[in-house]
Amino acid sequence: MAKTRVAMIGLGMAAGHHARALLDLSERIECVAAYSRTSGRRKAFAEQFPTIPTSDSLDAIFADPSIKAILILTPASSHLELVRRAAAAGKHVLLEKPLDISLERSEATVRAARDAGVLLGVVLQNRFLDAALKLDEIVKSGRLGDLVEASAAIRNWRPQSYYDAEGRGTMSRDGGGVLLTQGIHTIDLLLNYAGTPAAISAFVRTTPIHRMETEDLVTAALSFEGGAIGSLNATTCAYPGLPERIELIGTKGTAVLTGNRLDAAFVDGTREMAGGETIGSGAGANPMAFGHEMHRALIGNFIDAIENGGQLRVKGDDALNAHRFIDAVLVAGTRPLPDARLDR
Repeated sequence: MAKTRVAMIGLGMAAGHHARALLDLSERIECVAAYSRTSGRRKAFAEQFPTIPTSDSLDAIFADPSIKAILILTPASSHLELVRRAAAAGKHVLLEKPLDISLERSEATVRAARDAGVLLGVVLQNRFLDAALKLDEIVKSGRLGDLVEASAAIRNWRPQSYYDAEGRGTMSRDGGGVLLTQGIHTIDLLLNYAGTPAAISAFVRTTPIHRMETEDLVTAALSFEGGAIGSLNATTCAYPGLPERIELIGTKGTAVLTGNRLDAAFVDGTREMAGGETIGSGAGANPMAFGHEMHRALIGNFIDAIENGGQLRVKGDDALNAHRFIDAVLVAGTRPLPDARLDR
């Protein structure tokens, strides 16, 4: 069977994981071009991945009819325009999160792909963790019963040097802070398991730990349609960085997902455990300090959808749902909460 020819656009922080995943899948995929507008990045990439050709021409990539899909790994502020170009050229897109810097632009990004009839996958790779896949199976089977509580904690660490990089943590480049840049992975999982909250109260802060435009600390209380309540805590202030955690309490059991480790206990006396293999973590100072296994699984799913008409596990609409939730949390953080002070 002929290989699916793809190209990479953007050779920044995430490019290495994608390149390693593409090379692992080389029996099915051929990456024929890796583009950066910066010659230094092209040179550094070529030295690390000499079997993947680099390119200095976006026009050539979009004009090549043999390229069936584009991996867009550029900053969020460039996504809409690049997706529109790919869609106009009839090329499927695998897009780094988030969709774009604003909800309006994110909606337009999803619409561009849909209107052109091309696939739009999003790099929310935590969906492919072994433990996350097992929890998805448990939730959908009804083994937890009706949810009464659903909570998530994202306690990352980023030093100031992380935010000193040009544009990082700004609205113009990233579109937000800890929620849209770091927390979106765990938020996507939480919404996949529990649905979208119907009501939100929140505190949103930029702490003295960082000099940055956007938020680095958020705590929110959540109320879901089915009656469950929960909480969200997200920060990049928690040195040295802790594994992300999701807790689901149901009428028939409780499941705790910590990094890639699942522990689920049920009232009938049974127990399920999954994951646990050491794959590293991006919770600390190095955001890419984890393996590329999830990227490999995500790209494999994307290629299955192109070649065989399979279902994308993470679609543009999923990322859009997460973006809407994040915006709702940030809006809630600007509203005054009921006055319930205890020092009266």
